[in-house]
Amino acid sequence: MEILETALGIGLKDLNWWQMSARAIIVFFVSLMYVRLANKRIFGRHSAFDIVLGVMYGSVMSRAITGNSPFVPTLIAGLVLILLHRFLATLAFRTGDEVSTMIKGKTVTLIKDGEFLKDVMRAHNVTENDIFESMRAQGSPEDISKVSTACLERSGSISVVMKDDK
Repeated sequence: MEILETALGIGLKDLNWWQMSARAIIVFFVSLMYVRLANKRIFGRHSAFDIVLGVMYGSVMSRAITGNSPFVPTLIAGLVLILLHRFLATLAFRTGDEVSTMIKGKTVTLIKDGEFLKDVMRAHNVTENDIFESMRAQGSPEDISKVSTACLERSGSISVVMKDDK
């Protein structure tokens, strides 16, 4: 046990390079295990809900590497964040739209049947150029009259659905 404490610099105020490196290796594999425990969507959606967790998780786990916080309690705090994310995601899924919207936000329609919804766009600071950029990125023509709907998604991206050419 003393060898492990020396290797990780447990209880030391100043860590040397190899103690910090050993901590980094352990934190890497522990984090990999935690993220797998959380589920695949944890860093895939990029909603505010997911971004806040990512920033907080990275901040907490970096403290375990640098020795700014006690090693094992910091690893436990990281696990608590991952479990909290999983719990809230499950709660949002099982309880319906109200809780999901509170936790993750909601999708907002920016264009309906080829017409810009200017008040909504203004409320969310979305310009026509933002929508045109998304249309180009999706390979859609920049013709608003051909748009069925365009939505500001919970992730902050803009999705565009074109009208059928029937």
